[in-house]
Amino acid sequence: MSTDEEATLRTLDAYRRTMSDLISEHAGRIFGTAGDSVIAEFSSAVQAVRAAVAIQRSLDRHDADLPQDRRLDFRIGINVGDVMADGDNLLGDGVNVAARLEGVAEPGGICISGAARHGGGGRPLNSVGR
Repeated sequence: MSTDEEATLRTLDAYRRTMSDLISEHAGRIFGTAGDSVIAEFSSAVQAVRAAVAIQRSLDRHDADLPQDRRLDFRIGINVGDVMADGDNLLGDGVNVAARLEGVAEPGGICISGAARHGGGGRPLNSVGR
């Protein structure tokens, strides 16, 4: 951002469109965005993982065309857990865990909870952020 705010915002906007398209394509629904973060809900953990892989591959291809100092590497956390919808917002431990997993994922990586890996109950969620 500090080098070129306008270019960074253009890139971020393009990446958000890519993420949104791929989330929809994989039966997901975006519940919220904040800054460079996205919370999405999916019909299954398999769809959440497929979307995450597609997102990271697509963004990696976009980054390949950018100079190193302009690349945006996103992290994705996937969890399956109980949540509550409050209007257009999704709340609960399921979201909190997904956001924490996103924080420990490697840049350009995906971190999956044991519940998502082993098919635990609840709604599959992705947390995407930088």
